[in-house]
Amino acid sequence: MAGSQKGRLLKILSARVFDAVQAIAVTLWVGTLWSTGALVAPALFRMISDRALAGDVAGYLFGVTAFIGLACGSCLLVVRFFQNGMGALRQPVFWVVVSMVVLVCASQFGIQPILAGLREQVYPEPVMQSEVANGFATWHAVAGISYLVTSMLGLGLVTLVVRPRSR
Repeated sequence: MAGSQKGRLLKILSARVFDAVQAIAVTLWVGTLWSTGALVAPALFRMISDRALAGDVAGYLFGVTAFIGLACGSCLLVVRFFQNGMGALRQPVFWVVVSMVVLVCASQFGIQPILAGLREQVYPEPVMQSEVANGFATWHAVAGISYLVTSMLGLGLVTLVVRPRSR
């Protein structure tokens, strides 16, 4: 096989591998976002009568979801740079992923520590029956909005990345 043919074949194979990695990362991240937020967390609150326990379990799962998102988002950004170099900065996919990663970081490393601090402040009293209930509810709503926006951006990301190829 001639050198130019080998190079072309390697380029095609690496593009397919990058496409597959992107599809898997987007599917894992967005699927986890939606399954945790729309299915698992509501089910926990329906099935567990102790709302504090349901909240603790949901909070743990949202934390796992955040770290899955950070791993998948990082992977997507690296793949974009490998495929397109600095041209990645001109692509909508890149900026959707950056927006999602920023929201995940803000929630996980900004909002969640505030919520945990409010819980600790009144422990062992249930936070929603304490003097910090209003502050907790406000920050919880901000976290929920951030999660919803991240999830909606994820749907947009799916439409941008996971496309059937014409053969």
